[in-house]
Amino acid sequence: MSRLATGLHRLRRSASSPWEVLWSALASCGLVLFSQLAVAMVPRLFPSLSLLAMLPIAGLVFIPAILLGRLWRRFIGVAASAPLFVLFNILLLWGVYVFVIRRDTSSLLDMLINAECALLLWGLYRILSGDPGIVACDSSYLEEDGCKDFVEAIYPSEKLPMLSRVRQCNWCKANVRGYDHHCPAFGTCIGQKNHRLFMALLTGFVVAESTYTMCSTKYITRCINSGTLRSENPVSLNMVISTMLFSILQVLWQIVFLMWHIYCICFNIKTDEWVISNFPCFGLFLHQLQVVFSLAVSCS
Repeated sequence: MSRLATGLHRLRRSASSPWEVLWSALASCGLVLFSQLAVAMVPRLFPSLSLLAMLPIAGLVFIPAILLGRLWRRFIGVAASAPLFVLFNILLLWGVYVFVIRRDTSSLLDMLINAECALLLWGLYRILSGDPGIVACDSSYLEEDGCKDFVEAIYPSEKLPMLSRVRQCNWCKANVRGYDHHCPAFGTCIGQKNHRLFMALLTGFVVAESTYTMCSTKYITRCINSGTLRSENPVSLNMVISTMLFSILQVLWQIVFLMWHIYCICFNIKTDEWVISNFPCFGLFLHQLQVVFSLAVSCS
């Protein structure tokens, strides 16, 4: 059964043609550049503001930039992909670090941030190519236990104890063991087989973006203290500031998200189960919220 589930999972992922993937990659790359350039206008238009004061302005600029980028689909007929959006953001931050910030970073910190970025790319590949725990069950097997379909088999799961804590994802219509939630950013379900990897990735993003923020802050402080701020390339300096503001915004919501999942792990709670038990009428709204969030960041 596990081989069949893995095969179905890979088949679902390979549904898009290579040309669709290529155009989606180009749209995602363009959206990343467009959103980061929009945030880079904040220090250019408000040079007298402190970095802390720029932070809420950057948030107000970044969200409309993403929503405006969503309109690209109407003009070019191609939607960006959330996993590719995440991938190109990692590559952009890594590129700005290597070509601009790296010369002012210690060797130890340089090794650390390069290792963190490489591990994030590896983890992103693993969670995209891996199986979250999809369960495929033969229809005749369900009929023997008096179940008309898979949904009836898992609600309630007493008829088939082996299907305990298996849920059907409303997003991708997959039946996942240990289903926690569908992650729009990674474009996959989070289940029994990839939950640890998801937590490691989430922690890795917090650590890597915090490290990048520290390195970029040191770079800007060095430019100010040495009096070379005016002599620096304004494009590169603005990109450092914009990517730093983006990293701070990311860390703020990721820490809250990470704390929530740690709480769920401590009390053996799944996100989907918590929503169903506490907000029975909230399931549809949560699904629609996932759709809105997916559209907002041009997700899968």
